[in-house]
Amino acid sequence: MQLSRKGPIVVTGAAGFIGFHVAWRLLRSGAEVVGVDNFTPYYDPRLKEARFARLCAEPGFTPMRLDLADRLPVQSLFYDFRPSHFVHLAAQAGVRHSLVDPHAYVQSNIVAFLNVLEGCRHAGVKHLVYASSSSVYGANQTIPFSEHHGANHPLSFYAATKRANEAMAHSYSHLFGLPTTGLRFFTVYGPWGRPDMAVYAFTHAIAQGKTIAVANAGRVWRDFTYIDDIVEGVVRVLAAPPRAEPNWDGCAADPATSSAPYRVYNIGNDRPEEINRLIAIIETALGRQALRKDVPLPPGDVLETRADVGDLRRAVNFAPSTALEDGVQRFVEWYRHFHGGDTVASAEQQNLMPV
Repeated sequence: MQLSRKGPIVVTGAAGFIGFHVAWRLLRSGAEVVGVDNFTPYYDPRLKEARFARLCAEPGFTPMRLDLADRLPVQSLFYDFRPSHFVHLAAQAGVRHSLVDPHAYVQSNIVAFLNVLEGCRHAGVKHLVYASSSSVYGANQTIPFSEHHGANHPLSFYAATKRANEAMAHSYSHLFGLPTTGLRFFTVYGPWGRPDMAVYAFTHAIAQGKTIAVANAGRVWRDFTYIDDIVEGVVRVLAAPPRAEPNWDGCAADPATSSAPYRVYNIGNDRPEEINRLIAIIETALGRQALRKDVPLPPGDVLETRADVGDLRRAVNFAPSTALEDGVQRFVEWYRHFHGGDTVASAEQQNLMPV
């Protein structure tokens, strides 16, 4: 990865799952990284603190604890550090939680993103890479999901905020020439993962002998994408800022490209796996049988996701490829280590998972 050394790279959400891994990779490549997080208690902050502590022990890392929805501290961030590149991974996550607390999504996903865009504009940032989501495809049932298809019917408020981020980014790319790239992540999992996501939640419950809630009898398909593949995609895209497409036709508008320096890419494994198969793989890795309870498909969820990654492959010569069996095995090994080395975690660590 060839990036300018005239300023550090800011990674927001650096105590979060993907942000931690991206910051770690950039540090190991020799970059200076400013890691930003506000440690919201969406899940137990102890996991975030553990991630952040590892980053703080690395040379070249500068920690910043601030809320990106607060305009003045964000302005100071850009003024003090003058970053060359910006990786915005901070957000209020979770499709289902957006049904409960939509106002949190406006502050964290809309207001904060506006502050980031304004900062990047005025600081002359060379490339803003930000997290979008596969959930933006919403009611679109054309599989695999392609960036060249419409994504204008989100089924959750979380998805609506992510789609809004893409529209906001495009406006800044058009008005101010700010190169922006949105990455639509597909069901990311792996070591240091989020406890509310399926791989972590199922592993933890099965290890504890607790019942797992299985939507639609497990007849749901997700394009599970291993974290190392996500990180590789992020750093490659970061080093390849988009250019305006001179032949873009507004009468036959392609939503994946633009006459502005703007792009969106899927990052997924292009291999949807049934939830029943995921559970079986976790059972094998743990050596324990799952206790199951069937539940309806939650509001805002879809039956299947699958990423068309052709554009990503053509742009940066890379596409995710880690098999689910390999990724789950690596996650379970980390899970056992993080929870004290035993299949069943200590009583204190059992409280890590939200109810």
